[in-house]
Amino acid sequence: MLTPRQTAPALAVDTLDHGSFELASEAPERLTLICFYRGLHCPICAMYLKELDRLAPEFAQRGVTTIAISSDSASRAREMQQKIAATRLRIGYGLPLSEARKWGLYISASRGKTSIGIVEPELFSEPGLFLLRPDRTIYYLSIQSMPFVRPNFKELLQAIDFTIQHDYPARGEYVGAV
Repeated sequence: MLTPRQTAPALAVDTLDHGSFELASEAPERLTLICFYRGLHCPICAMYLKELDRLAPEFAQRGVTTIAISSDSASRAREMQQKIAATRLRIGYGLPLSEARKWGLYISASRGKTSIGIVEPELFSEPGLFLLRPDRTIYYLSIQSMPFVRPNFKELLQAIDFTIQHDYPARGEYVGAV
């Protein structure tokens, strides 16, 4: 189980318009926001990523780099980028499901076509959101087993402001006996 203050697993994926993303080479001023999403087939992901793309400049103002990653192919990731008219958000693709598991993401099997008529991949990961410090330690994580009820990006921005102002530590780090 991943916990705050622990070093995040290695992560390297190709992106649509920004070359390859390698977590070990990422050098944010404050944090890296990694948004793992289900894929093109998910209408909730489309709305969620559209909001992240809109707010990417606000995250950047706070020293937070952003990327959205799925196990989709490059062509499906490009379709998602076009569908949501993303211009600011890095979009990574081709996340191996074995790597998704290392990040604690849940894996689901296809149920065929979704409500928007797009066939789900045979297997895909469910959503997860991570904030990582520049040293790759986990500051915040939220992992979902369903596509619903994800962290709100506006609230996350407010939380980042608070943590910057108060030098608030990562919480949930204790793994000893209880």
